[in-house]
Formats: sequence, structure tokens, C-alpha cells
Amino acid sequence: MRLRTLTLAAASGAALLAAGVLPANASSGAAPASAKEGSVSASDLLAKVRSCSQISHGKYRTDEETSATVAVCGKNGAVFWKADMDIDCDGRRTTNCNEDRDPWYQDDTRFHQSDGRPLSAEALPYVVVPSSSGIWDYAGSGIQGGGVVAVIYQGRVEYAVVGDTGPEKIIGEASYATARALGIDPDPATGGADSGVTYILFKNSRVSPIESHSAAASLGDRLARKFLQDN
Repeated sequence: MRLRTLTLAAASGAALLAAGVLPANASSGAAPASAKEGSVSASDLLAKVRSCSQISHGKYRTDEETSATVAVCGKNGAVFWKADMDIDCDGRRTTNCNEDRDPWYQDDTRFHQSDGRPLSAEALPYVVVPSSSGIWDYAGSGIQGGGVVAVIYQGRVEYAVVGDTGPEKIIGEASYATARALGIDPDPATGGADSGVTYILFKNSRVSPIESHSAAASLGDRLARKFLQDN
């Protein structure tokens, strides 16, 4: 539920297959073990999202001061967009995600762990989707909290979950843990990637419990292979 009034640049200058549910018992405490997960390569996934069949009613900005250039695109079994990556450090307070490290820190996330607590941005790879608006309603496209996302950057694939919502007109944000796994500077004030990040969200998928990264990686690999077959 991040509502940024400053951009990263300003801060730097100032300072289950398809509809199934895959249960798992892994905890959220461990960081991702690998920056390249599963059996599907980044190049194979990117080959399927070269062209965009726009499903959003308009386009998104990547930051407050930029123009709206990013569309949400539809494919069989998924939606995707290509944008930047801002760093979301919201949720549970940790060593690197707190009020002192993040000028925009909020102590909650739109979706919660199985025990009711906010997600941990430092421990869990998750992606932020724009809040529902006239531009696009993520729920209407089969995207839900805990849904699986393949995040691709510079030849690496990281599987994450839909964990938070952001401003209605801005797109391109993921958790500290997602950035770190992809080799992106995860600093919430000065880090992130200016461009080159692809987000593929698999429709009607959900990891349970949402905080299990191992479950997201396992289901993500299965859904990615199906995505290649169906597109």
C-alpha cells in the first residue's frame, strides 16, 4: 500500500497449477537461495512477451514525474508488463526495512501472511500491483494476493508472489528480497533498476501459505513451463 510522494531519484539526490493452490510448510525467514530459479530460462520467457496485446485501459507511469508509457498486456494464462523496479520495503520491520532506511516505509502490506502478520519485504520476494482503477483491475484479470509472478532481469528469473498494492497510476515495484535475488541494488531509498524488468503474472494462481518462497518457486516453474506451451 505504498504511496510515494518522492521518486527514487529525488531520494538519492536528497541523501498450484492454473487455478490450483500449492500448500507448503516453508517459513518466510530464509532469503532466496538462487537468483536463477527453476527449469525455464529468461530468454524462453522473454521470447513469449515480445509483443503486447494491451488489456489495460490506458498506460501507467513508472514514477510520479514520468509520462505514462507502460501497458498491461495479456497472454494465454498470464498478464505482463515491462517497467522499472522501485524497491518496496513495507511490512514487518527488519534490519533493512524500517523507518530509518526507507523514507516511505509503511508497517503493513495489502496481503498478509498465514498468521495474519504483514509480509516481510526483506525476506520474501513479492511484487506490487497497482491498486484497482479505471486503468486496470488486477482482480478482474485473475490476479490475486499470493499469485505467482516470474520477474526477469538481465537473464535472471526470480519467482515471487503478489504481495502488496501501490498507487493507481504507477507500476514497477517489488520487494527488497526480489531485487536482491536479481542482483538489483535493494536499498529502498537509492536502489532499484531504471528499466529492463519484465513481470509475468500467472492468472488464477495462488501460493499457500503466501510467505513460502519455496512454494512460489515450485509452482512458478510449473506455470512457466505451461506458459511456454500455451503461447
